[in-house]
Amino acid sequence: MPKSKRLLEMMMTVNRKRKFTVSELANEFGVSGRTILRDLQELSELGVPLYSEVGPHGGYHVLKERILPPIAFSEEEAVAIFFAIHALRHHTSLPFETESSSALNKFYQFMPPDIRDRIDQMKRRVDFVTPKRQASSPHLSTLLDAAIQQKVLSITYETRGQQSTREIQPIGIYTKNGLWYSPAYCYQHQDIRVFRCDRIHDVVPSALTPLDLRDIHLENRQVKTVEDQDTVHLFAELTIEGVQACEAELWLASMLHVRQDGSGWLEGNVSRSDILFFAKFLIGLGKEVSVQHSPEIIDGIKAYLAELMNIYSQ
Repeated sequence: MPKSKRLLEMMMTVNRKRKFTVSELANEFGVSGRTILRDLQELSELGVPLYSEVGPHGGYHVLKERILPPIAFSEEEAVAIFFAIHALRHHTSLPFETESSSALNKFYQFMPPDIRDRIDQMKRRVDFVTPKRQASSPHLSTLLDAAIQQKVLSITYETRGQQSTREIQPIGIYTKNGLWYSPAYCYQHQDIRVFRCDRIHDVVPSALTPLDLRDIHLENRQVKTVEDQDTVHLFAELTIEGVQACEAELWLASMLHVRQDGSGWLEGNVSRSDILFFAKFLIGLGKEVSVQHSPEIIDGIKAYLAELMNIYSQ
């Protein structure tokens, strides 16, 4: 086997094994232990994070930050990935800020000169605008890890200028209009609530036993959270403009239905505790929405409009 092919296969092998001995690799690749040691030295120089331990139970370990084997991208794929990462520069905070910058530099430096020239031209003509925010969200990585690993966190959260301690189990994180949000199960309210990440000032692990929320994620959380609650049924007709306004709201995805002519409707169950929230949102759509059901939501809209009328009539 040519040395270049053996090094490539060895890189994939050690990434898969994570822990191995020289003799194991020597038997697998049919070469001497001395050859394996030279190959491992070359892999280390290429950036594979290897760690060796001596003793009867020793051997080699691949550290947490494994390196991926070479991947062949077409020119268009490479440019697309570059700009996908480049678009993140507008965000004040990212859950993988250092890694995205490093990946972007690697992509750019190892591209042929003609592709780099093309990217330089495109950077002046393509952008993905996100409002710049001064608010920082330093705990994004911790929140994302807790969502993946099913962990409960104790957070210090600020609302209306007051700070309080909450026990939460994050479902995920998402960004909208330059701000980061984390839907999470709140043990205080025994319900899933959305927390603004820049208002989370401190995060530590909690001693609470986590719930099994593996089947709840960003795409279905609105449906899952109301299944076992006291709910009312919402049905509202939308104009084309109303559909376009609702398409911008991630949390409405499971309730939004669109017809071929561009109009549509909202339909789904709404927790009674969220009636006021939905009333405020539907009022914001103005004449682009016509709520037909339920009476409780219609009454909520009327009550809130009456409060507004009372404020502006004085």
